[in-house]
Amino acid sequence: MRTTNLYAPTLREAPAGADIPSHKLMIRAGMIRKAAGGLYTYLPLAWRTIRKIEQIIREEMDAAGGQEFMMPIIQPAELWQESGRWERFGAEMLKVKDRHGREFCFGPTHEEMITDVVRNELRSYKQLPCMLYQIQDKFRDEIRPRFGLMRSREFIMKDLYSFDKDDAGADISYQKMYDAYTNIFTRCGFNFRPVEADSGAIGGNHTHEFTVLAENGESDIAYCESCDYAANAEKAELSPIVADKEDMLPLEKVSTPGTNTIDLLCDFMNVSQEKTIKAVAFQNEKDEVVLAFVRGDHDVNDVKLQNAVGALDLRMADDDSIRAAGGEPGFMGPIGINKGTYVVVDSTVMNMFNAVTGANEKDVHYKNVNPSRDFSDEGIIVTDIRLIKEGDPCPHCGKPVKMTRGIEVGQVFKLGTKYSEALHATFLDENGKEKPLVMGCYGIGVGRTMAAAIEQHNDKDGIIWPRAIAPFEVVVVPVNAKVPEQLELAEQIYDGLKVKGVDVLLDDRKERAGVKFKDADLIGYPLRIIVGPKAINNDDIEIKIRKSGEMIHLGKDECIKRVQELLKTL
Repeated sequence: MRTTNLYAPTLREAPAGADIPSHKLMIRAGMIRKAAGGLYTYLPLAWRTIRKIEQIIREEMDAAGGQEFMMPIIQPAELWQESGRWERFGAEMLKVKDRHGREFCFGPTHEEMITDVVRNELRSYKQLPCMLYQIQDKFRDEIRPRFGLMRSREFIMKDLYSFDKDDAGADISYQKMYDAYTNIFTRCGFNFRPVEADSGAIGGNHTHEFTVLAENGESDIAYCESCDYAANAEKAELSPIVADKEDMLPLEKVSTPGTNTIDLLCDFMNVSQEKTIKAVAFQNEKDEVVLAFVRGDHDVNDVKLQNAVGALDLRMADDDSIRAAGGEPGFMGPIGINKGTYVVVDSTVMNMFNAVTGANEKDVHYKNVNPSRDFSDEGIIVTDIRLIKEGDPCPHCGKPVKMTRGIEVGQVFKLGTKYSEALHATFLDENGKEKPLVMGCYGIGVGRTMAAAIEQHNDKDGIIWPRAIAPFEVVVVPVNAKVPEQLELAEQIYDGLKVKGVDVLLDDRKERAGVKFKDADLIGYPLRIIVGPKAINNDDIEIKIRKSGEMIHLGKDECIKRVQELLKTL
């Protein structure tokens, strides 16, 4: 490919609204263009990288026993109604009606569709295990599409579905996919971690997210340096903290004017946050109030709370709803809340002694609160609902955990029989007995993978592509393409590299050298070969390694062999 034929409109400045490096750089490097909120056109450079990522995925899926196929993007509502997810999936599902008034959705995921495909075909244990995958567009009507390809409404996903006769077989399939994902993201050149995660709307009883570590990641990751534990902060389970035992003092109401935050309360009462109980009020999709209580120095984990009460969605409660439940905004506590209200208390709170909490009256708190004595057992849910933070004990070994940021690029799920039972997908076992298929599903966001690579590999000048997924591995740049000798030598090197199977681009534009060098750094080709006057006069060709900035000088006869050697190291 020659740059004079390449459609790659680069920009010197990123447009307004591009907030993170990958979004800015993909626009500036001429890789994507916005069509509407959350909708993007992939230009040729981006599409080359997408195809390379897809090829790595295909190779690893096929090696693990997967078979590629393709399902419709538009799915009938009846399948989702059969599984019970038509309403539960929420507003992210993009729904349409055809001319006959029949309801469909643009597939946000394909569990229902694949279960329908196989339920009349996989009828015997002899046909199991079976793994089918596709690489296809998905649609989710995000309320706030943002960060370019990180959170878009249309995106490319690889989704594989496994079918086994029992849990033991499903464990084998899960491990195969876990290993395949490890291979994929290693080959893509990532620094990543598989982390324990919440299964969300997909469901299932066991899942790992494959998370690329990056400053601008949207996930908080807890990890332990003393063992192999790592988990998404939403999933990380914590053991209750047991406070030093104290004699229980009598419960007492105290006037606390204006102390409607933990900080104000601590100052007024002259107590530490560890001696206070924080209240956070939510409402679920049915407008029911959910009151959560954690120690004053802890935060509520919304996902754990949502799972604890079986909610599909949680939002902050309004003041009128809080008062209707028996609470008082800014002065809430578990004592005296109306029956029928969800009251969820973190396990650590139940181990506190002589604490301070709201009395559900304006400007009034209780002191000497001993939850094991003062909180009614009736109607209270006690469970782990706190958000992990740096320094908390590792759930596996007890050593302090560290926190980092990450970008989820793939996730593997054990689904069990959730969908096969709902859609009556069964097989006959060795004894002729009908049993539900045991399923797993495994997704990779292909566009997110490309964006995550840029988030992890960039500098002030632009993108630094890992060789395996770079749109081109090498760019050959004649300093002045108007000089016949420079262009001729550049073309010889270009042709020689193509013969050796190198994915190479010739920048034959009659632009200033500085413009071409800036574009090469911005787009991020792993190697840049510079053919200038020194190459003609002194047999001195320069190779720049984009990752390190190192410049290598050599003669034209050494060039092609040296480039091949360098590419093996990138």
